[in-house]
Amino acid sequence: MAVYKITPTKGNLIKVKKSLDFAEKGYDLLDRKRVVLVKEMMSLVDKSKELQEKIAVEFENAYSLLKEATITMGRENLGNIAEGISKEENYNIIYKSIMGAMVPTVFYKKDNDNYIDFGMYNTNPAFDKAIKEFIKIKDIIYELAEIENTVYNLAKEIKKTKKRANALDKIQIPRYKNIIKETEEILEEKNIEEFFRLKKIKSKN
Repeated sequence: MAVYKITPTKGNLIKVKKSLDFAEKGYDLLDRKRVVLVKEMMSLVDKSKELQEKIAVEFENAYSLLKEATITMGRENLGNIAEGISKEENYNIIYKSIMGAMVPTVFYKKDNDNYIDFGMYNTNPAFDKAIKEFIKIKDIIYELAEIENTVYNLAKEIKKTKKRANALDKIQIPRYKNIIKETEEILEEKNIEEFFRLKKIKSKN
């Protein structure tokens, strides 16, 4: 129901009271939704920080191993191996709804220990360990990307929910209450006028 001046009748008063009740329930639901989304987002923010710290540590380990492999195998040999590694990987992103917020889930094929056949290249333990570290980092990055996108979409939904809740709390609900108050006052005045009119009529009879 639109919020504007209405004809002060009992029927319209009942309608506005129903609209007020609906708006208050709507505000309560939106506020609960906002609280749930904020809790979900904050837990993911903490998880994101953990993954970022983990990636930093893993990168340090991986580059240390790669440096060792470069020294023992030679830069040219490593370069030839790198050129043979495919840079393209297939992955799928499926979106699901969390209380109206569309969040992604990334599906991809995880590499195993036999991820690449290096054929004639003579690798060593440092190189193999470095590759495993970088694959581990890749898996963490997929997870981090999923979480950070989820946080971003949850934040947008929280902002939208807060805006709708504020519109109800600061604009619509106060207007409904004001209309109810004004209508009740007008009806009360009419009832008093009608009472004195009937009393005057009876006194004449």
